[in-house]
Amino acid sequence: MSDAIDLMVSERDAGQRLDAFVSRAAGMSRARAARLIADGALLVDDSPASKSLRLEPGMRVHVPGDEPAAEGLEPEDLPVRVVYQDDALLVLSKPAGLVVHPAPGHPAGTLANALVRLGGAGGDPGRPGIVHRLDAGTSGLMIVARSEEAFAVLATAMAAREISRTYLALVEGQPDTDTLTIDAPIGRSPRHRKKMAVVAGGKEALTRVTVLERHPRTALVEAKPHTGRTHQIRVHLAAAGHPVVGDAVYGRDRKLAGALGLERPFLHAARLSFSHPMTGAVIELEDPLPADLDAVLARARAD
Repeated sequence: MSDAIDLMVSERDAGQRLDAFVSRAAGMSRARAARLIADGALLVDDSPASKSLRLEPGMRVHVPGDEPAAEGLEPEDLPVRVVYQDDALLVLSKPAGLVVHPAPGHPAGTLANALVRLGGAGGDPGRPGIVHRLDAGTSGLMIVARSEEAFAVLATAMAAREISRTYLALVEGQPDTDTLTIDAPIGRSPRHRKKMAVVAGGKEALTRVTVLERHPRTALVEAKPHTGRTHQIRVHLAAAGHPVVGDAVYGRDRKLAGALGLERPFLHAARLSFSHPMTGAVIELEDPLPADLDAVLARARAD
């Protein structure tokens, strides 16, 4: 696994697309470069940027170290429930606490290890078949390709916002209205570089929120991200004044989660709707709240 590197943009490199520049200068595939950009892991002058960014002389591009290749991943039998499967793809229910892919501090025991056994394929070899990711503390539905062809179609559909994702979240306080649209750009926080925030000049981000239930100190909401920014739902709800209960990074009321017996963010990927990459048939799937969140919701209603 190679170390992280910083690349300086020269006069000769000016005008190139970011993904093309990184692919050539860092000696990686264009797909790998695009994946790093989509995940916000590749930084230009310390801020995430789009793959179509045209480079200017003097820019500094930070490229993180490579992830383990798929052949270095050991297959593991982990508690991942398969909701749907065929020759082209899998849809999994990821449990909270399961890291998606190996990283410093998590060399094994990740979803990627489970996918070696389950037959994920396509895209970055360190993330076999993973079309989109969920934070470690988030549970729910994820799409995984089982071939390069299926991955290419699904990744394109995700980028074109043709895959509908719906999350359930318990939030602090009471939104003023039953529906709200949060249209605010997201980028790296200027104060805390490991956090995301609503910032001027950030990437376009849009989330639609519907209040389903109102409780004494919380509300159950449905959140539909129309873009796929890092921590998007958590950042947008916090910016709206109603962060996800149990979110240690973006939350405000540190005691509320403890009072409700919640040990992780109350955020669950509950529904998916997309076209099958090979047949075009519409696939719609639901995943009920896991037992821990269901119990917390019952307590919130009675609080």
